[in-house]
Amino acid sequence: MYLIYLESAVDRKYIQIRIIDNGCGIPEEIRQNIFNPFFTTKPVGSGTGLGLSISYQIIVDKHKGKLDCISTVGEGTEFVIEIPV
Repeated sequence: MYLIYLESAVDRKYIQIRIIDNGCGIPEEIRQNIFNPFFTTKPVGSGTGLGLSISYQIIVDKHKGKLDCISTVGEGTEFVIEIPV
């Protein structure tokens, strides 16, 4: 199951988007590399490993925001996106 939250407040200077699942989670050794270009856990020829790297560049470099991944193996994963207003 996926949940998506959008939060904003007048006194805050950013919009926060949280995407949460209750899947199997991402192990630390994988999580520390997920925003690196060309990193993939898929077999050769099945993925480029650019999706999260490009997302990171757009959110952090272009919009001066934040992109974080919080995950616990066996419990699920949460991606938190913060974009300045």
